[in-house]
Amino acid sequence: MKHAKTATQNACKLCNPLGACLAFRGIENCVPFLHGSQGCATYIRRYLISHYKEPIDIASSNFHEETAVFGGSHNLKIGLKNVSDQYKPEVIGVATTCLSETIGDDVPGILREYKKEFKNGTPMPILIHASTPSYQGSHIDGFHAAVRATVKTLAEKGEEQSLINLFPNMVSPADLRYLKEIFADFKAPVMLLPDYSQTMDGGPWGEYHRIPPGGTPASAIVSAGSAAASIEFGSTLEASKSAAGYLEEAFDVPRYHLSLPIGIKESDKFFSLLETLTGKARPDKYDDERRRLIDAYADGHKYVFEKKVILYGEEDLVVAMTAFLTEIGMTPLLCASGGKSGLLKKRIRELIPTMDELGIKVREGVDFVDIEDEAKILKPDFLIGNSKGYTMSRKNNIPLLRLGFPIHDRFGGQRMHHLGYRGTQELFDRIVNTVIEERQNASSIGYTYM
Repeated sequence: MKHAKTATQNACKLCNPLGACLAFRGIENCVPFLHGSQGCATYIRRYLISHYKEPIDIASSNFHEETAVFGGSHNLKIGLKNVSDQYKPEVIGVATTCLSETIGDDVPGILREYKKEFKNGTPMPILIHASTPSYQGSHIDGFHAAVRATVKTLAEKGEEQSLINLFPNMVSPADLRYLKEIFADFKAPVMLLPDYSQTMDGGPWGEYHRIPPGGTPASAIVSAGSAAASIEFGSTLEASKSAAGYLEEAFDVPRYHLSLPIGIKESDKFFSLLETLTGKARPDKYDDERRRLIDAYADGHKYVFEKKVILYGEEDLVVAMTAFLTEIGMTPLLCASGGKSGLLKKRIRELIPTMDELGIKVREGVDFVDIEDEAKILKPDFLIGNSKGYTMSRKNNIPLLRLGFPIHDRFGGQRMHHLGYRGTQELFDRIVNTVIEERQNASSIGYTYM
């Protein structure tokens, strides 16, 4: 008999404002600012630095006992002024935390007061506010809330352009660079938001920068309302919560909603849409990438066929990866997420109508204790997900293929490709090699040839 839980144990998600801070880091000359306690900023910095191996400053309004009782208006205003004086940012992205949301601080009202009180003839940063209480949603919800708030604050309607808005979801810096390469090869102007491909994965500096170079310029985001179309990755992202949904509602910019393009089928949909929107054929290099990927599928099929896996992570990543794993002949026994959109099973079924026949089980709103309980029954060959599943992997002697965010116990998580034919190729190679390595380790004599 199962009993209702009164608490989450080792959550299969991270906090809401963490995603917002990452999204704000993808805007040029922007400082993320948490309206809440210093501990929240420290926790988020630790997670982001550990994964991306880059320094990241996150400002805070430094709540304390008195602030929690009487409100954080004074702290927020002083904090914004200090950040403006010290960092000279063009943009400050303000995300709320559990505490400021619980006491009911009217952040939009406080920001209006701040603009009146501190306007003294000097340029004032653009202030963007995203409501991101951690008792609701997860880090991916905070990410999307910050992107939508940014577009809602900055986008304007002007003369229509051939520009395409691209909202790529919470993908790796390597994926962002690949997406920019694709649009450049199509010779299609793109407004990519957010773009932390440099700010969260840059090179060494000759001199210290308080705000790392890179990111989407605010001036480029203004033009989003005049774009010809918006492409948005994310199976469970509804229009009412998305940047592309806002642009369609406010400025009639058509919204094209795709799953993350992982695997041949979903990558084909993305490239086909680009061909339609640009009126140009797919460049030959991507045909070559696709052919090499098909050849790899044929070469590696004997290793991965009917291997059973448990997959966990952000809902959109789980949906896309489930479609990819079935495409290469693997069986996802359990597709799990800490998210609670209510759409996870529906979206997987849309991509895989035979999911019941394949025995794919879907669970949302779970923690790692739930997943471990399922693993003991299902007995998978592998786990696929982020580093937070390592304890479960080690305890139950099930190999873990690390994927998504956060990856804390391996190097180069920020440089992993996932999207398109190139990203799928790298994922497939990693999966096949994980299978081979496990076979070698399990062999009584070992072997040196495949």
